[in-house]
Amino acid sequence: MLQRIRTLSRIVIAILTITVFGADQATKAMVRARIPDRAVIPVVRGFFNLTNTQNSGAVFGLFSDSSAWWKTPLLITISVALLAVVVYLVLRTQNMQWGTCIGLALVLGGALSNLFDRLRAGWVEDFLDFYFRSYHWATFNLADSAIVVGTGLIVAQVLLGD
Repeated sequence: MLQRIRTLSRIVIAILTITVFGADQATKAMVRARIPDRAVIPVVRGFFNLTNTQNSGAVFGLFSDSSAWWKTPLLITISVALLAVVVYLVLRTQNMQWGTCIGLALVLGGALSNLFDRLRAGWVEDFLDFYFRSYHWATFNLADSAIVVGTGLIVAQVLLGD
């Protein structure tokens, strides 16, 4: 019975990981095809725009202004190392709670998609721009959202789980 649950958990992780990866890549392709570079399309005035920006830095645009030659290789190395840790956890954990299972899948799918972009183009496509008046949150994408939600689920499971 435990082996069946473990197998089911891994199947759920694989399906959700592929779904997040596919959805993120599809939305980025639509943005590249339909929104000119740096254009801003208001969706909900005063709150939300669609845009097309390339983030050569880390999460939320950190280090994007840096022109250091080692920035992209370092970000790729860190991404690969973190992905290896997540895959190791998925494969080695005997009895994973569903919140952790879903959280790891979201993190894995989002991180794989952003890594794919970085390997393909040297930057990550961001297009979701939330703001209030002149205060803008950092532009992000679906992969970033999946990583944040997945991390939140894992933290909640650790803090509130058995």
